[in-house]
Amino acid sequence: MTLAFPNPSRSFDQTRRAVSFIGHDGMFQVRFFVEVEALGISADNAGGKEAAEMAYLAAFDALRSSIQDAASKAYARQRRNAYTLTASGFR
Repeated sequence: MTLAFPNPSRSFDQTRRAVSFIGHDGMFQVRFFVEVEALGISADNAGGKEAAEMAYLAAFDALRSSIQDAASKAYARQRRNAYTLTASGFR
């Protein structure tokens, strides 16, 4: 099977400073994290905590297609149950 992203949900993980989302390979879930630096938003420009979270999620939504492409490529190289995508990983 190939990796698919049928659920558009995503969330911000403050501890990891990353946006997380889920991919599916058949019945298996694969968790992905995109570091905020990869989204092109610096912490200085993000505003307060709540504003920053909204900015990170909006940036993720704008880049969703390229992020999912990078996630699929990472998964095709080595199948694991979790990945962290960095700025060098898809930009």
